[in-house]
Amino acid sequence: MPPRDTAIIRIAPGVTVSNDLQHLLDNLHVEQIDTNLFRGITPPGPNPRVYGGQALAQAMNAATRSVDQARRVHSQHAYFLRPGDPARPIIYEVDPIRDGRGFSTRRVVARQGGRAIFNTAISYQLPEEGFAHHEPMPAVPAPESLESDFAFYTRKATEQPGRYHAFTSHPVDYRTLERLDRYDPPARAARFGVWMRANGTMPDDPGVHAQMLAYMSDSYLMSTALLPHAIAHDNPALQSASLDHALWFYADFRADEWLYYHLASPLAGGGRGLNIGHVYTRDGRLVAAAVQEGLIRRVAAPG
Repeated sequence: MPPRDTAIIRIAPGVTVSNDLQHLLDNLHVEQIDTNLFRGITPPGPNPRVYGGQALAQAMNAATRSVDQARRVHSQHAYFLRPGDPARPIIYEVDPIRDGRGFSTRRVVARQGGRAIFNTAISYQLPEEGFAHHEPMPAVPAPESLESDFAFYTRKATEQPGRYHAFTSHPVDYRTLERLDRYDPPARAARFGVWMRANGTMPDDPGVHAQMLAYMSDSYLMSTALLPHAIAHDNPALQSASLDHALWFYADFRADEWLYYHLASPLAGGGRGLNIGHVYTRDGRLVAAAVQEGLIRRVAAPG
């Protein structure tokens, strides 16, 4: 079974791509240090722990490189076990547990300091035709009519430098349907929407686009469960963290073209919130779905 090309992903000559996106693509393409053993790093940044989307995408990249190129990822199921330390490398151990006639399964454990911080099971399928239906895409404003997160926070950091900080990089363009006050959000229905795409042109490999969507899918999802409770995810009275994350892929798409992420949280309880996301292409095809449970625990505010 031929493995996928393990060379570092590079954009073809003459194709324009932002440096930020190229750095992200290089980061998600983990270093192979032995058979079924890979090493990933976290780019410098303000986050005190590893972003969950990075672990999802890096693990998928490692697993995909052990699978026949004809097979496409169709699902990923992951648990976040411990906070990752951005200052330390992450070792990804790939277990090629099954290759069947139509499906392949890989298990990946991510470790730091000898302890598991993340594990995931990823399944691949030979493409096939079958029954097909999907929920229609909601009617939403076009992404061109919305301000990007990058532009918004750059502008607000100039207007209110004590409350807002500008982004230091811009590999993904996120554009929310509405802008909520992150310091004093109103209570509202647990539904949200955001357009998103990689900020540049990506290679044609469908596996790379699946990895990019895995990376993007961790943004905004968990916060949806907080919307009815009028509390921001970084409020000191809240302890929050992703607990698990699942993705399903049903059709090809390009992550460097606009995708609409329609988010909803059907319930919360027991210190946890359940969040569901549907990913549509601009022409209305439902191509992927995500489900995540997050820890949303009230704690005593400092002071």
